[in-house]
Amino acid sequence: MNRRQLIIAAPAALIGAAGIWYATQPSGTGPNLAAAVAQDASQVDTSAVEEMSIGNPDAKVTVTEYASFTCPHCRNFHQTVFGKLKSNYIDTGKINFIYREVYFDRFGLWAAMVARCGGKMRYFGISDILYDTQEEWVSGGDPALIAQKLRKIGKTAGLSDAELETCLNDGEMAKTLVAAYQKNAEADDIKSTPTFLINGEKYSNMNYEDFSTVLDQKLAE
Repeated sequence: MNRRQLIIAAPAALIGAAGIWYATQPSGTGPNLAAAVAQDASQVDTSAVEEMSIGNPDAKVTVTEYASFTCPHCRNFHQTVFGKLKSNYIDTGKINFIYREVYFDRFGLWAAMVARCGGKMRYFGISDILYDTQEEWVSGGDPALIAQKLRKIGKTAGLSDAELETCLNDGEMAKTLVAAYQKNAEADDIKSTPTFLINGEKYSNMNYEDFSTVLDQKLAE
C-alpha cells in the first residue's frame, strides 16, 4: 500500500484498529488518548485549536494539507516538495498554506503538541525538524524513549523543560486536538495522507511539477 489509510470512526473502532496505545500510557510521556477518543467530537468545542498557516491569508489560492508527523509519505513530501512550494508560492505571497494534523497514533499527537507548544511562529520550523528526523525519533516504538526524543526536539527549537511538560501533559488539549482532527477530516472526507485541498478541490500526493501546474492553473483562473 503506497499510502497509510486514515481511520475515521467511532472511538471503539479507533481503539480496535489502532491497538492498545489508546488504552495504555506510561507515566510522564504525555496525555492518554483513551480519554481523547472516548468522546463525541461533534460535542467538543474546538475553537481553542489554532489553524496553523503560513503565506498570504488573502491569497487567491489556499492549500490545505492533511498529514501525520509519523507518515513516511508525508515526510517525503516535506523533504522533496514543500521547500520548493514555500520558496516559489508561499514566501512570495501567491498562496495561503494551511497544515492540519492527522493522528494515526499517540506519537503523531505528541509530535503535534510539541510543534504547537512553540506557537505559530515556531510551528513550521519544529515541523521541519520532526519530518527531517522522523526515522530517528519514531524508531524503536518505545513510548518513553520517543517522548524523550520529542522533548529533545522541542528544546532544540528553544522550548524549556517546563513548557514541554505543560504542553505534553495537557490532557484537555489532547482531547480538543483529536476532536478537531475528527471534525475536519470527516467534513473534508480525508481517507489517506498526505491529502491536499486546493481551493476546496481534493488532490492526492503529488511531485513538485504536478503541484506547481495545479497551482498555476488556479492562480490563472
